[in-house]
Amino acid sequence: MRHVAAALIFLAAISLFAFPPQPAKDVVRIGSGLISGQTDSQGVASYLGIPFAAPPVGELRWHAPRPVSPWKGVRPADRFGASCMQDEVGVHLPWTRAFMTHGPISEDCLYVNVWTTARAGKEKLPVMVFIYGGGFGVGSGSAAAYNGENLARDGVVAVTFNYRLGALGFLAYPGLTKESAHHSSGNYGLLDQIAALKWVHANIGAFGGDPAKVTIFGQSAGAISVGYLMASPLAKGLFVRAIADSGLGLFPGSLSGHLGPPLAHAEQVGINYAESVGAHSLAELRAMPAAKFATSFPGEGPAPGGPDVDNWVVPEVAPAHEVSLLDGTVTGDTVFTSGFGWVPPRTVAAYQRTVEKIYGPMAAEFSKLYPARRDGDIPAAVRAGGVDRDRVSMYLWAAGQAKRSPRIYTYYFHHPIPWPQHPEFGTFHSSELPYIFQTLRAMNRPWKPVDFRISRVLSSYWTNFAKTGNPNGPNLPHWPEYNPASRTTMGLGAHMGPMPVAGPVGFDFFVKYFHK
Repeated sequence: MRHVAAALIFLAAISLFAFPPQPAKDVVRIGSGLISGQTDSQGVASYLGIPFAAPPVGELRWHAPRPVSPWKGVRPADRFGASCMQDEVGVHLPWTRAFMTHGPISEDCLYVNVWTTARAGKEKLPVMVFIYGGGFGVGSGSAAAYNGENLARDGVVAVTFNYRLGALGFLAYPGLTKESAHHSSGNYGLLDQIAALKWVHANIGAFGGDPAKVTIFGQSAGAISVGYLMASPLAKGLFVRAIADSGLGLFPGSLSGHLGPPLAHAEQVGINYAESVGAHSLAELRAMPAAKFATSFPGEGPAPGGPDVDNWVVPEVAPAHEVSLLDGTVTGDTVFTSGFGWVPPRTVAAYQRTVEKIYGPMAAEFSKLYPARRDGDIPAAVRAGGVDRDRVSMYLWAAGQAKRSPRIYTYYFHHPIPWPQHPEFGTFHSSELPYIFQTLRAMNRPWKPVDFRISRVLSSYWTNFAKTGNPNGPNLPHWPEYNPASRTTMGLGAHMGPMPVAGPVGFDFFVKYFHK
């Protein structure tokens, strides 16, 4: 009896290191073990907080992600994993709570989330993998605006995930380069994204997804990530379509194919950053607590700001992968791209000085096209010039990409989220996302029927593109494929249809400006 009792105690101790039994109906087997999710009343099963890589902690800090250790028993996947290290600001207007990171923040953060309506695991549904924005400094796959339930109801498997941010995700440093077999450092966040896509490729079939029909889509830094993934040889073959919301073709260097700073420059940024946190060696950096590297909102701290050209993850020169592309911009993107910043100049004299700084010898021509004769004219002039600039920039980028992409569709989203308390934000950077995800109810706003109609149409466009490479479908306004001869883009808002990229004179001005 003593032996039996000892055996029972031993078995009980072992059980502490396994996951408790779970209801069988939501259990699926993936490469690392069994997981259980939850199914809502409308038949969408969610699997949250699934590890796709080993925790990048200790000696694994600033390393490419390593494989997950398998587990025994059934692991519950019923809540989001921790978000990657960052300052949890909660709200940063115009980004309210639905767009921001909430919940646990940790260095152990490499988790993926899946939403699906598949039941047999053999349905071969198209897959949509979302990459969040946030300037490579903040963000999370668990933000309420990015919930994938409603995308899944439209017949796709929706996926979000976390990737390392700020210094933990993008620190280039001589010591890190030296210890790398690829003479590389600084692109750990991109390596996380690639690892997540490899996890999808290996495991999404268990959720009824087709690994041969993966669409990546991202917004802002997520859209820029799409561009990096389209260029990276490490991501080749992991997706067949790409959607870039407010990122590709809009920011400096994108028209010339410039992918980022060279490794040597990024290493110097890393040295300066290390000294700013009191470290003078890689050993000292690795000994610091993770909270030391919590990233401020982009632009508010000294942390490294994104990928570099290391000729391993990011090549110096490489043609983009031949994937179909949907690319667009929104009205509010101009605060990042126009050069005027968040707050327009307050006087005509200040406006003219800023125009001269941005446009140099073309300043007089710009001022004639987008005049501000009185102080009150300035906001409209800045907005008009910025919108034309963005749309022409996107048009020219698409013209170059059209040589490699089988299909390209471009858009301009111009519908403002109703916000009586802050009408000045209008159609702000990111405001299209709750419409695409059909998560409007995650925000307390005075929504009108037109908002839900727009949301339904946008979501259908995005899921149709994931299914077929063409956003068009029954009962939707026709979206023409990109044609450089047409000088049009697809307008998305209360009215939907093709619209001019810019007026003829403005179009010619910005073509000349970008060519210079």
